[in-house]
Amino acid sequence: MLKRIFVELRNHAPFTLVGALSGILLMFIFRSMTYQSAHILFYIFHPTHVFLSAIVTTAIFKLYYRGPLTGVLYFLKVLAIGYVGSVGIGTLSDSLIPYAGELLLDLPHSHAHIGFIDGWWIVNPAAFAGIAVGYFRPATKLPHSGHVLLSTWASLFHMIMALGISVMWYQYAVLFVFLFISVWLPCCFSDIAFPLLFIRSEDRASCKSGHGCGCGCR
Repeated sequence: MLKRIFVELRNHAPFTLVGALSGILLMFIFRSMTYQSAHILFYIFHPTHVFLSAIVTTAIFKLYYRGPLTGVLYFLKVLAIGYVGSVGIGTLSDSLIPYAGELLLDLPHSHAHIGFIDGWWIVNPAAFAGIAVGYFRPATKLPHSGHVLLSTWASLFHMIMALGISVMWYQYAVLFVFLFISVWLPCCFSDIAFPLLFIRSEDRASCKSGHGCGCGCR
């Protein structure tokens, strides 16, 4: 398990680096964006990220799990894993880690925008829709790649909401680090490690080849 996580983190680092650099470029371009505009964009990208993350988390669990596939307990397990893996870790990625960077820089409009509470009417349905798609159509490669990129943009606009001032060059450097971390660690963990934590070794099987998995399985 640990070896797979390290391999995935290594493989995702270049893609996440490019995404974070593009995010800093967009932050420079949109540095004068109003709070209201950034807020709207955050609540477009964050629910979409949650939707794609729920697809992958649920699909990975279903593709690996070889225990009983029926009953209320199994249904509740799928629902809980898909929801916590997408909403819980997505909140960490898109809101809490960027918020930590905002606090470090003492940005004037720092605030942790908790999507499943502040925007519950869009974030929670997005998660449940993703769980349904991941259960009935468990493909992972495209949703995983998409949600890593969307998480970058969601984290970006969370930070832009907090700006309100001219940003110095060293502040861009700090924001870049937090933008990279907010996507790299949580997204790999939610899609790859998190669903596998809830499968006992005797109930676990290797992913079937050819299903388009982006989790590194063969």
